[in-house]
Amino acid sequence: MKKLILYITSFGLLTAFAACKKYLDVNENPNIAVNPPINGLLASTTYNTGYTVYRTGDFTSYFAQYLASPSAGSGTDTYDEVDYTSTWTGVYNTMSDLYDLAHAADSVGAFQHAGAARVMMALNLSIINGIWGAVPYSEALSGNYIQPHYDTDKGIYDTCLSLINQGIASLERTDGKILLDATKDLLHHGSADAWKKSAYALKARLLNRTSKKTDYSPANVLAALGQAYTGNTDDMQLTQFQSRSPWNQAAFNNDNNSLDAWLSTHFVAATNDSTFGVFDPRLPLIATLTKFGDYRGTINGAGRIGSGTDAEESYLSSSTGFYSKGGAPLLIITYAECKFIQSEAAFRAGDRATAYAAYLDGIRAHMDKLGVSTANRDAYVNNPVVSVGAVNLTLALIMKEKYVAMFLNPEAWTDIRRMDYQYTDFKMPQNAVLPTFIRRVAYPTSEVTKNSGNVPAVGALSDKLWWDQ
Repeated sequence: MKKLILYITSFGLLTAFAACKKYLDVNENPNIAVNPPINGLLASTTYNTGYTVYRTGDFTSYFAQYLASPSAGSGTDTYDEVDYTSTWTGVYNTMSDLYDLAHAADSVGAFQHAGAARVMMALNLSIINGIWGAVPYSEALSGNYIQPHYDTDKGIYDTCLSLINQGIASLERTDGKILLDATKDLLHHGSADAWKKSAYALKARLLNRTSKKTDYSPANVLAALGQAYTGNTDDMQLTQFQSRSPWNQAAFNNDNNSLDAWLSTHFVAATNDSTFGVFDPRLPLIATLTKFGDYRGTINGAGRIGSGTDAEESYLSSSTGFYSKGGAPLLIITYAECKFIQSEAAFRAGDRATAYAAYLDGIRAHMDKLGVSTANRDAYVNNPVVSVGAVNLTLALIMKEKYVAMFLNPEAWTDIRRMDYQYTDFKMPQNAVLPTFIRRVAYPTSEVTKNSGNVPAVGALSDKLWWDQ
């Protein structure tokens, strides 16, 4: 296939960018630039890195039971082998552009561009590593291999950490000849310091991913966080879109009777006081009210109740939803996530005081991000169900609050697997095709067809990836 020439509108200016031929391509297009301008690639890769989070979050949110399909027996709901070729292709096209950006930037002394490119490469690669495990990388992006081999699951993880360290080193160089362009950098608007903070935040996320392994180090996690975000203004997020932001489009579809992005019963119960006995003021800033004047979810695998157009269940709100109203940001890595990572790492290290303070800070940060009023935020935080005291803090409580703060982010599914699905009242979907919870997805049909000699065998979608064992 040929990559399409994409266009991004930024502040009213149309920026064209084109991708070089990699292993996903078959034919060479003579109209595609061999050496695309680095700022064009910066615009395309910052934009599409945001869309990697959306595309993968779009289906992992069903595994995390943020969302549920209004159609009974939907494959994503019921752990069937759904083909995610389009997602896989989109991520690899982005990584191909990042490969080009990093090497082109190095060649002209644009070290900030190169650093940002390697941080984004680590981010994209870590997301698909967390979903598929072993994936092509070392032979996949140079254009020298039509059928690249798959790097091991653990090998990809190590590569991500190496890319982060390389990115930080490039961002710290003071001899760069070209600085990041604020208008083309759609994630951090030309700030090398912001990119460094995101690099350390991503590093902390990945170091914390190995909480089940014997070499897990809370100290290393906390050290990375010490150089990461210090407030919500540091968040890595995409706020510019070609048309509607993606979750706004999903909510708009619902408003126009094209059913999409319905809230799962599990998420609604966790936030409407059914499960924990306290109403979460973030829920009205996420979901629509039902015709009954309350919030009701859809059971995963069971499908909707009623016609689907009679407001018997809640879905993403196109008007008041923080994640789904017009111009809603696409959150990639946030300060709130960092605080919950800090809370977990400190808890595992036995430092209950630090863990508790970070736990409360994470709740406040996320509520402030969503626009919860100070009065409602403080009432929630001060509720004895939430403010349990450092002595009574549990890992389950930390992860419950992190679950709410990671809404729609694919890393939430990683957390759920790390915790072995032991979230309060988390149930198997109805009509599931697996006897137990899903742990990975099948390789896309495009790979099985074109690169069958290298695609690793998958026993079952309940097989655990290396960090989950």
